[in-house]
Amino acid sequence: MTDTQLIELESLCRIFLESLNASDAAHDLNHILRVVKVAKRLAIEEKAELAVVVPAAWLHDCTNLPKNHPQRHLASQLAGDKAIEFLKSIDYPSEYYAEIHHAICAHSFSAQITPESIEAKIVQDADRLDALGAVGVARCMQVSGSLNRALYSLDDPFCETRTPDDANYSIDHFYTKLFNITETLQTASAQQEGKRREIFMGAFLNELSREI
Repeated sequence: MTDTQLIELESLCRIFLESLNASDAAHDLNHILRVVKVAKRLAIEEKAELAVVVPAAWLHDCTNLPKNHPQRHLASQLAGDKAIEFLKSIDYPSEYYAEIHHAICAHSFSAQITPESIEAKIVQDADRLDALGAVGVARCMQVSGSLNRALYSLDDPFCETRTPDDANYSIDHFYTKLFNITETLQTASAQQEGKRREIFMGAFLNELSREI
C-alpha cells in the first residue's frame, strides 16, 4: 500500500474508534496511538507487511472487556470480528482480512493464541510493551483503581515472603505479570525495548520502597 492509502486508512480507523466507548481508561485512544506507533516501528525493523500491521494495531481493542469480565478471553476474537466488519465497510483489500483477524485475535494474553505470522508477533509485542515502563506503571494503577485494589500489602508490599495476589494488590501485578512480559516478546527489537522499560519499573519500586 502507498503512504497516502495508509494515512487515509489511519484516519478512518481513528474516526471509527472515536465513535466507540472505551471500556476503561487504560484501553483508550491514547493506548491505541502508542501501540500503533510502536507497531509501525517494529514492522519497519522486521520488514513486515504494513497493510496488515497498521489496521490490526489500530483495531486490536475495538472490542474490549474489563479484566474481571467472565468472557475476557473472547475479547480479542470479538475485536477481530468487528475489525473485519469495519474494514469491509470501507472497502479495504480483502486479501489482508485473514492475517489482520489473526493478528488481532493473537494479541491478547487472555486468548492464549500463538501468533503465527511476523505481523501478528509485532502487534502482540507492541501491545505488550505498552504494559511496561512509565506508561505501564500508570496503566496498572488505572486498571487497579477501577477494580478497587489496594496499592500494596501492608505486611509484605513487595512479595518477598508471600505469593503475589494481584486480585487484591496493585503492586503484586508487577510480580504476577509485568516482570514476565519481556520474556514473552517475539521480536528482538521488542525484547530490547522491554528490558529497558523493566529497568525503569524496578527503579519505581525501589523509590516506592524508600517512601513507604
